[in-house]
Amino acid sequence: MRVVSGVRCDIIGISIIIGFAVLGLFLMFTFKQMTEKAAVNVEYRYDFIPANDNNIIIFDKQSGEYWVKFLPSNEGPTNWEKGDSPVKSNTK
Repeated sequence: MRVVSGVRCDIIGISIIIGFAVLGLFLMFTFKQMTEKAAVNVEYRYDFIPANDNNIIIFDKQSGEYWVKFLPSNEGPTNWEKGDSPVKSNTK
């Protein structure tokens, strides 16, 4: 075995391999957590809100937009109306 500046080449090689293994495990753990959080956020993005007997609202938590549908008791419009959130943040 060769000696480089008093340190064996084997020790340097093993240290490099262990370092990359630790880094790889850290990156895998970090990205796994990020993808799990993203999946949960997409799953619960919309809320269905029954406003009263004749109106229903679907609220998009991500964009702050909502859609209103009037369910008539034999009268009134039946089209969805899109509206912007009254609490919409100014950051985009």
